Amino acid sequence: MKRLYARIAIACIGIASGVLIIATITFLLETHYHLTMYRHQSQDLNMTSSSAFDMHFEQALIQSVLWTAILGIVLAIVISLFVAKRITAPLIHMKSVAERMAKGELTSRALVNGKDELADLGHSLNHLAEQLLLQQQLRKTMTADVAHELRTPLATLKSHMEAMIDGVWEPTPKRLESCFEEIERLRFLVGDLEQLTEVESPNFKLSFNEENIHSIVRHHIIANQAAFEKKGVKLLFQDQGQVQASIDKMRFGQIMVNLLSNALKFTPTGGRVTVAVTEKDHMVSISVSDTGIGIDHKELAFVFERFYRADKSRDRKSGGSGVGLTIVKKLVEAHGGIIEIQSQPGRGTEVEFQIPNSQ
Repeated sequence: MKRLYARIAIACIGIASGVLIIATITFLLETHYHLTMYRHQSQDLNMTSSSAFDMHFEQALIQSVLWTAILGIVLAIVISLFVAKRITAPLIHMKSVAERMAKGELTSRALVNGKDELADLGHSLNHLAEQLLLQQQLRKTMTADVAHELRTPLATLKSHMEAMIDGVWEPTPKRLESCFEEIERLRFLVGDLEQLTEVESPNFKLSFNEENIHSIVRHHIIANQAAFEKKGVKLLFQDQGQVQASIDKMRFGQIMVNLLSNALKFTPTGGRVTVAVTEKDHMVSISVSDTGIGIDHKELAFVFERFYRADKSRDRKSGGSGVGLTIVKKLVEAHGGIIEIQSQPGRGTEVEFQIPNSQ
């Protein structure tokens, strides 16, 4: 039983019990007092009339009721004030903390004592403050990252254009192609940001249908085969036959394209990328493993963060925008699945995601 509920219940029981105890004791004392007084008066004055007895009994009842009401009200006020103060004090404190948070003081925290519902509320308020502070830091980081990602290609374009405008460079096809590549990088970055914004939107929904996972994965492998052959990387496919699952075909395709693109990007010529489809405990497992450069184990916890790159020395041309795996994680979770990554520097990386099958 929660302590706040118990305190309020005990307070109510205490008030009711106190009033009953006061009423009983007061009635007994007043009755005893007036009966004793009646006996003394009867002996002293030789009273034999019942009217005297009725008068004393009536006085005993009236005084008992009055004293019970007075003492009961006093007891109820004292207990109520005590309980109200104990309950409202932490609420007033948390209200003050919430107001400071609303003004931007996200480092404010509520002081939490005990283990009752008010303590739970305090913990929740502190957790909310931590999440708001984290989101604020993420927004600042994302803004800085976007600015950094845009600055390099824009600076390159600006310098190229200025050189051609000033007549320092001739607008040769090679230099125009270089400008075109920078524009393409900007376009891909904007596209990645649009995808990320879309999958993180509260209104984002998937269109689920029963699909053959084997066929979809094979389709994307065939579609990417030429790019792998051009770089000299083997692309292998392993599966257990026909596997059905309820998925959004287009979004599932985005997952595969991002994972295959990452694997190709970080696998050197002569390497190998293996895609496997299996069933595990009512889940469909799809893994993409490569023999690429790998990732240090200290970096693995951050690879799904926006704009994170394990190799800080890589630019956007070789390292991508840094949001591909973030999009993949969001899409896998939207399918009700989970995603894991394992890697060893110099020995390759394996990304495995699981989604519920149709059984």
